[in-house]
Amino acid sequence: MGVVTYDMEIPSKIPPTKLFKAFIIDGDNLVPKVLPHAIKCVKILEGDGCAGTIKEVTFGEGSHHKCVKQRVDAIDKDNLTYSYTIIEGDVLADKFESISYHIKIVACPDGGSICKNRSIYTTKGDCKVSEEEIKLGKEKASEIFKALEAYLLANPDYC
Repeated sequence: MGVVTYDMEIPSKIPPTKLFKAFIIDGDNLVPKVLPHAIKCVKILEGDGCAGTIKEVTFGEGSHHKCVKQRVDAIDKDNLTYSYTIIEGDVLADKFESISYHIKIVACPDGGSICKNRSIYTTKGDCKVSEEEIKLGKEKASEIFKALEAYLLANPDYC
């Protein structure tokens, strides 16, 4: 078993509290609305949205994957942090035990924010994660983020 970690930061024109509310608190509704080809729906299977909640994410027709189950590890509305782990699904395949994400949204002096994301891939056996896979993951995450940001900019009354 190995562990591969990568960090990425994405700047946004959206203020931190609004970004957190839209992406994290209402993200299960907003993402399928804005990007139905990427995420078809998100259902809570257990819990109330707090730590320990289990969600099933069904991907849209534009995805290579069908669905995943993820566990909310932590959510802190005051410090704008959110952590979750993919625990089941075809995304893991025979390569990963789990994939964890740790998100923190911080304020910028210009009134916008930076979304900081740490991704931790725990591999099975001696499987390796290539630089190309990491690059593709970052690109997909950035595309989703930018599409949601564009939606929020076009709909300033949302949230």
